[in-house]
Amino acid sequence: MGFFTYFWRDVEQIVFPKREQHAIPSMDGALSPNDRLDACQPIGEPIPGADDVAEGPDGALYVSGGKQVLRLSGEGYLDRTTVASFEANAGGLAFHPDGRLLVCVSGRGLAAVDRSGKQTWLNQAGDQPLNCPTSVAAAPDGSIFVCNGSSANLSEDWCADLMQKNNLGRLISCGPGLERPTVLLRDLAYPYGLAIAQDQKTLWLTQSWNHCLSRASLQGQAIGPVLTVNGNLPGYPARLARAGASGFWLSFFAVRTHLVEFLLREDDYREEMMETIEPRYWVGPSLTSGEDCHEPMQWGGLRALGIQKPWAPPRSYGLVARINEDGDVVQSLHSRVGGNYHGITAACETTQGLVIVSKGSGRVLLDRSGGRA
Repeated sequence: MGFFTYFWRDVEQIVFPKREQHAIPSMDGALSPNDRLDACQPIGEPIPGADDVAEGPDGALYVSGGKQVLRLSGEGYLDRTTVASFEANAGGLAFHPDGRLLVCVSGRGLAAVDRSGKQTWLNQAGDQPLNCPTSVAAAPDGSIFVCNGSSANLSEDWCADLMQKNNLGRLISCGPGLERPTVLLRDLAYPYGLAIAQDQKTLWLTQSWNHCLSRASLQGQAIGPVLTVNGNLPGYPARLARAGASGFWLSFFAVRTHLVEFLLREDDYREEMMETIEPRYWVGPSLTSGEDCHEPMQWGGLRALGIQKPWAPPRSYGLVARINEDGDVVQSLHSRVGGNYHGITAACETTQGLVIVSKGSGRVLLDRSGGRA
């Protein structure tokens, strides 16, 4: 960052003192911290790389983790079988109205897996490959919508994309057979979550790097104008899932901190950090923390008497919130600093309760209360 950049930033603060700075909102009211995630029941053994969850037409759970998709069934979802395997990491999941399982595969694209296990692929949209698919949703008419987080990085390199301050995401639609892919939106700040509302008329979208929740009307394989529902969330939003008769469960894979917000303004420091330090030791959000003494110090997050204070500034955090149709939070489940289940990337209401994916711990959690306090 040169002299002119610093100078212009200072001038802007003087000339436009009332310009919105998007300060990190407080987590209070329905977002008040609690330990409800830590009270959830883990389902079976850990699933390394657990990423997304969807309930199938057969009532079983389908969980992506590593290079495979697992089927979890039975009481407590304790029975496991592998239903699909891939050459790269599997992520976002959804079921098509015709019963096919839609799977986002990092570096490869979108796979549609039928009941026999046959895979068909969407690898490219427009002039660019579908290299970083993060989330997928299918409309009642069979139209498919998929987010591509970034054209510059794979999904596992999300932190690099944040530190590069990229806005290279896209929203893509295609027909039921993965034909006629069309780019609906470009230059998105890492679109991560995608869901169709209960009325089947609106498509909801999250963008992680600008902490934004938006929606647009569905018009076949197209969408109407995009409207911002909440433009300043307290964390980095991940995926969306329907919640009961209205609203959504919104997952956050990390929460915002003043240190990271400051770092994103200091280009010289951030660029040198990226060039000289291993990515796992960058000052930035993380899916898990507290296990490596070489992690970046964050002062208030240091241990005291061997205990990490739950109110300390978090490097990783666990949070899933229920939002209403206005985008307002009505309840939330937390795993605070020092908790066990951080890096929440997905949640899903099922017949047995609310199922939550903690990618940081590799755990799939079951809250039999259905998320109710």
